[in-house]
Amino acid sequence: MASMQGVAVFIHGGSLTSVSPPAKHPHRRRIIAVTCSGDRQTLFNRISPVYDSLNDLLSLGQHRVWKRMTVSWSGAKQGDRVLDICCGSGDLTFYVSEKVGANGQVIGLDFSGELLSIASSRQQQMLNPCHKNIEWLEGNALDLPFPEASFDAVTMGYGLRNVLDRERALKEIFRVLKPGCKASILDFNRSTHPLTALFQDWTLDNVVVPVATGYGVADEYKYLKSSIQGFLTGKEQEQLALAAGFSDAKFYEFAFGLMGNLVATH
Repeated sequence: MASMQGVAVFIHGGSLTSVSPPAKHPHRRRIIAVTCSGDRQTLFNRISPVYDSLNDLLSLGQHRVWKRMTVSWSGAKQGDRVLDICCGSGDLTFYVSEKVGANGQVIGLDFSGELLSIASSRQQQMLNPCHKNIEWLEGNALDLPFPEASFDAVTMGYGLRNVLDRERALKEIFRVLKPGCKASILDFNRSTHPLTALFQDWTLDNVVVPVATGYGVADEYKYLKSSIQGFLTGKEQEQLALAAGFSDAKFYEFAFGLMGNLVATH
C-alpha cells in the first residue's frame, strides 16, 4: 500500500553522492529527501507501526500468496538484479530476494522512512543469506535514480494507485527495465463488474474501516475506497502500459475480482 512522489538529492553519510550499483552490504540504506506530496507520505508514516498486522488480519494472510504470485509473474530468476518499488515494510522485497538468491541484487524503494526502518529491522532478524542482498532506498517512483536498462525485473505492490502521475511511473519503470524483461504490478482491482464493485465497497465500509478503527487508524484507511474508485480498470492499465512503451501488457484478476496484477513486458 506504500507509494512515493517527489525527489531532491541523494544523501549518504552526510555528503552528496552519485547513483551507483548497490554494494553487497547487509542492511545498507540510502535516502532521497522527499519534497512534495507530504500528506500521503505522512499517512504512510503514521500507519507504519500497524501496517503488517493489519495486512495479515484484513487479508486473512492471503496477501502473502498474492505477493508471491506477483514475484512469479515478474520473471525474476537466480542472479538477477530487481527493483521493488513502493516496497513498504518489505514483504514483496523479501520474496524477490529469495527468488534471485544470494548472488542476485534487490533494491527496495519507498518514500516512507518509517516503513523502510521496519523493513531494515526485519532484514536484520533474518538468517537466510539471500536476504542480505537487499538495499533499502528512500526515494521517488516518478524519478527513479537509476540509468536505463538497470534491472532484470521490476515489482510494485499497492503503489501505482497512489502515485500522482501513473503514466510517468510506468514510463520510469520501462526506462530502467532491460529489453525483454517484465514489470509485475499488484494492487486493488477496480472491477467493471457491478456485483464485485458492490462487494468491494461493502467490505471496505464494514470490515476494513471498522478493523482499522480498532487499531486507531480509521481515518488513514478510509481513503482506500476513494483511491480505488479513482484508480484505473485492468483494461486501462494495459492501455497505459502500452502507451508508456511496453510491447505487451496483460492484467489478471484474482481474489474474487478484488485484486489485480498488471504484467508488462519491455
